[in-house]
Amino acid sequence: MNLKGLNMEPLVVKPNLSNFVKSLRDIGYTFEVAVADILDNSITANAREVRIHAEAEPNLFFSMLDDGFGMSNSELIEAMRLAAKNPQDERKKEDLGRFGLGLKTASFSQCKKLTVISKKNNNISIKQWDLDFISNKNEWLLKTPEIAVFENLPLFLELKKQETGTLIIWEEIDNFPKYDLPLKLDSLRKHLSLVFHRFLEGAGTFKSFNIIINNNILKAFNPFNVNHPATQQLASEKLKINGSTIYIQPFVLPHHSKLSQEEYERYATEEGYTKSQGFYLYRANRLLIHGTWWGLHRTNDAHKLVRVKIDIPNDLDTYWGIDIKKSTARPISDIRNDLKRIIKQVTEKGSRPYSGRGRKIEDRNTTNFWEIKHVKGGIRFSLNEKHPILKKIKEDANPYITKLIDNYLMGVEAYLPLDAIQAKLQLSPHEIKQESALNFEEVQALAEALKSKGLDKEYIDSLIRTELFKDFKELIANGEK
Repeated sequence: MNLKGLNMEPLVVKPNLSNFVKSLRDIGYTFEVAVADILDNSITANAREVRIHAEAEPNLFFSMLDDGFGMSNSELIEAMRLAAKNPQDERKKEDLGRFGLGLKTASFSQCKKLTVISKKNNNISIKQWDLDFISNKNEWLLKTPEIAVFENLPLFLELKKQETGTLIIWEEIDNFPKYDLPLKLDSLRKHLSLVFHRFLEGAGTFKSFNIIINNNILKAFNPFNVNHPATQQLASEKLKINGSTIYIQPFVLPHHSKLSQEEYERYATEEGYTKSQGFYLYRANRLLIHGTWWGLHRTNDAHKLVRVKIDIPNDLDTYWGIDIKKSTARPISDIRNDLKRIIKQVTEKGSRPYSGRGRKIEDRNTTNFWEIKHVKGGIRFSLNEKHPILKKIKEDANPYITKLIDNYLMGVEAYLPLDAIQAKLQLSPHEIKQESALNFEEVQALAEALKSKGLDKEYIDSLIRTELFKDFKELIANGEK
């Protein structure tokens, strides 16, 4: 091959920054995930309070102030650099970052103008990325705007009073319309109260930590309902990977019958119990991923109360496949094998609040209205043909009425609304008031009617064993002849 005359020196081929910036903005952050990513920096900077102020008028505007270490001018310039950190560098165990991209990529996903103002050693420094300016100039040109432009901002006035701290400002927010701000802030409150609940509770060295959104202090939301007496905390495990320890703690949340409707709905989360089951992955006390089995187990209504807490240090990211947004992860095969074993153990115990109640229908000490029949290829719920009340009705009825009763009851069985029952049990179990279909007065009236028939002791004994009278034996016990 003739290569004569070709320039063999490497060429500098700069990216088209206008196109590159558009791609950089489209990584997939949601508003609340982006804010959480920035808040990580505040925790790493040892902040004890983070204040968020957002408003829709006259223009959509977001700002966040912490009271962390703050940065000098040179430190701020480095912090504004994309990929400021080597992801393979060893970090302090409380460092929540990794790639040195979070501040920039999270901000760019929501706005076109990012300003950072920081105070350290009584000096205030300011730097700004303006994406339209970068695109027009086709260079990564970092601006130093006039501080006077921001002096009237409420959080800037707070920063001036503090000894140290950092203020993040988003302008030209274009990821959502201004009328969506109330909904976005509501989602943000729920997200941050979950993701940072350990810090809000006082985890580790954070004996006091507050997040304040538009003057409202967040309350921690611990997804395991650890203070409820009916919450089951199962045996914990430790896994050793590359010299580091992974802590695993399974929980089974209380059945809805043990909770008030308000508490049940609160711990269902926005996703509902079924979608909230699974692993909850924490790194350095910060919740990264929640409500997933990582494809190791099928989501199952019977296991909807199972939540498994996993704690990892920040030096095992590569073993968990944690992405830039810290919102997805995929553990390596060695870890997955251990997780499969743990899933099998915990889901067996986690299904007991439902399987235990399901077995009541097959309780041989009680004569139930319903029973489970095994049919070819499965099971079906069937009315108990041996129930003493049903038997009595058929004995006293003529053949035509008996046939009508049989056909009607077969229809009740065949058209039992299982889908509707299951949907209501999942979405709003406290709204189901099935026991109100038969009150005490009606049971009492039925007992009187049966006693008027002159019952023998054997029949009375059979009635006492039914669901209907086992708690009201005195209503029927004195009716034998």
